[in-house]
Amino acid sequence: MQFTQRLRERVKSGRIRCSVRIWQSPRVKVGGRYPLGDGHIVVDSIERIALKQITYDLARESGFESVDDLLQIARHGRGRKVYLVRFHYLRPGAWDAGRGAR
Repeated sequence: MQFTQRLRERVKSGRIRCSVRIWQSPRVKVGGRYPLGDGHIVVDSIERIALKQITYDLARESGFESVDDLLQIARHGRGRKVYLVRFHYLRPGAWDAGRGAR
């Protein structure tokens, strides 16, 4: 998953843990790991929602100032389906910690 530059530090710090995406079909899967900087985004859930479900509060939770601000970024492709993706950020090395201890 890619994030606009202005959101990346807040995603890495854990302050942003969801994203609204407008796609033709899902581009991520639950449990999937996607690089972001030196760490990774791990998708916790993905839910299809209606455009009218994008509220001011959801826009703010996603790191934007308003619904319009969010939609300016989200509406960049040909997609028409709206998805709410919840995720967490794994810091560098967090994925491998404990894997060798099995």
